[in-house]
Amino acid sequence: MAYEAKDAGANAIKFQHHLPDEEMLPEAPTSDNFEEPLYEFLKKYSLTIEQHYELKSYCDEINITYLCTPFSYKAACQINDLVTAFKIGSGEMTDIPTLQKIADFKKPMIISTGMSSIDEINLTYSAMVKKKIPFALLNCVSEYPPLYEDLNLSVIGTMQNKFKNTLIGHSDHTPDLYTSFAAVALGAKIIEKHVILDKNQKGPDQSVSINFNELAN
Repeated sequence: MAYEAKDAGANAIKFQHHLPDEEMLPEAPTSDNFEEPLYEFLKKYSLTIEQHYELKSYCDEINITYLCTPFSYKAACQINDLVTAFKIGSGEMTDIPTLQKIADFKKPMIISTGMSSIDEINLTYSAMVKKKIPFALLNCVSEYPPLYEDLNLSVIGTMQNKFKNTLIGHSDHTPDLYTSFAAVALGAKIIEKHVILDKNQKGPDQSVSINFNELAN
């Protein structure tokens, strides 16, 4: 997948680093995308830190930026030597104490804003500005996949006007390209998409992913 992303023209490929016992309780609710409890799913399928080092080495070899989302401060510490920037998922956007500690690594951060109000985004934005590191905010709707009538891409302009000291991008969970094109037309500087080798391949993000031919487009 890293090779295919590079071949499609992507600047970066992003993985996730999960330490389930650091980020959730075993009885955490499970979304419809998962056929088993999320805690058990992550225990079974999460990449080990050794696998992340292997992936990072391969990404360096083919000259694509390795990025990773940590879902806890301990996970961030473990991947700190691997990343040149941290990607923060929407679920952690309002965990300002943890974001401040990750910001102390003095690396750029890309922060998704799904499920958050403008007031909540403003709190995180203000905290990050005080840390004096480069950071970006990604407009995001946390539906998998989202209904088109819920996307409200005009929020990109609202964020550009309100949060002037950072880049604004778009994290897109649709299984096609139209809203990514629209987001760029509206000024988004970063586009994040889920990718899959085969759209018939079963998995928790099957319904929100594009294939690599679509990524190239």
